[in-house]
Amino acid sequence: MKRILAAGLVLAGLTAPLAAEEMKQLNFGIISTESSTGLAKSFEPMLKDLEKAVGVPVKAYFAQDYAGVIEGMRFKKVDLAWYGNKSAMEAVDRADGEVFVQTTKPDGTKGYYSLIIANVDNNAVNNLKDVVDCSKGLTFGNGDPNSTSGNLVPSYYVFALNKIEPNSCYKRVVVSNHEGNALAVANKQVDIATNNTESMDRLKQLRPDDAAKIKEVWRSPLIPSDPLVWRADLPDDMKAKIYTFFLTYGRLGPEEEVARQRAVLAKTSDGWGVFVPSSNAQLYPIRQLELFKTRVKTQNDDKLSADEKAAKLKEIDAQLADLDQKMKTTPAM
Repeated sequence: MKRILAAGLVLAGLTAPLAAEEMKQLNFGIISTESSTGLAKSFEPMLKDLEKAVGVPVKAYFAQDYAGVIEGMRFKKVDLAWYGNKSAMEAVDRADGEVFVQTTKPDGTKGYYSLIIANVDNNAVNNLKDVVDCSKGLTFGNGDPNSTSGNLVPSYYVFALNKIEPNSCYKRVVVSNHEGNALAVANKQVDIATNNTESMDRLKQLRPDDAAKIKEVWRSPLIPSDPLVWRADLPDDMKAKIYTFFLTYGRLGPEEEVARQRAVLAKTSDGWGVFVPSSNAQLYPIRQLELFKTRVKTQNDDKLSADEKAAKLKEIDAQLADLDQKMKTTPAM
C-alpha cells in the first residue's frame, strides 16, 4: 500500500514544494445519474470523512446535467468530481482536470457495461436486431450527451456501426439520466432506453418493483470504472491530502474503522469498493471510441466529396495511430 501511494504521488506530480495557498472549502462535483436528493444521501458519509481528512469543509456540488459539473470545474466552482469516462475526458480537455483515482466494485472489479433496456411486456423488442429496426416506430430514451454508458458507447456500437441516426430512426427521442430512463421504460413511457449495469443494480436495491419491469436487450463490451478528477491547479498540499484519503479509505487503519469505511463505500453511488490509482491514460480507450464513432460517421457521410472524405479519414486514422501508440507505451497503473 505504501508503494502504491508513493508511486501515485510521483505520477500525480505531488513532489513539488507545498503551496502556501490555503483553501477554505472543497467542492465535490457529482454527475446527475439520478435525483440530487438520492445522490446527496449516498455521498454524504464519504464526504464527511473526506472533510475530516483534509481539514476544510467539503460541499457536494450538483448540476442539472453532466455539462454543469464540467463547467463548474472549468470556472473553479468544482475542485474534484466523480465523473463517467466521457465526462472525465471533457473535464480534462476543457476544464484543466486530471484523473487521479478510479472507483472499483466491492468485489474488486474495475468495469461495467452499457445497456439498452425495454419493458418486460414489450414483445416487439428482445435483442439488438429489434433495437435497430427503424420500421418498428419505437420511442427511445437516450442518455446525457456527456455520459459514457448512456450515450457514447451505444452511439458507436448500436447506432454508428448499424448506420442509424436515432432522431431519424425512432418516432420520438427524449433525453434523461439513468434513473429517469429506467423509470420511463418501467412505466412504458418509452419503448427502449440506454442505461448501465451499475445503475440497474442500484435500481434493484432502491426500487425493486420498477426494476422487475425491465429487461436487458443489449449489452456493450466492458467499460472502465468511473474516475475521480481534480483540478490540476489545486495546491500540492491539498492534492496530497486528497490522494492519501482516497487511496487509504477502506484499506488502512483499525479493523473496525476499515470495516465502517468499506460499508460507507458499498452504499455510495451504485456501490463502490476501494479506490485504485489512475491517470488520464484511463481515458485512452474512450478517446479511441470517440474517434471510431467519428470515423464511421465520416465514412457514411454522402454529403462529402471523395477527396474531402479521404482527407478527413486520413486525419482520423493518424489520430487513432497516435492514440494506439500511447496505449502501447503507457505503463499500467
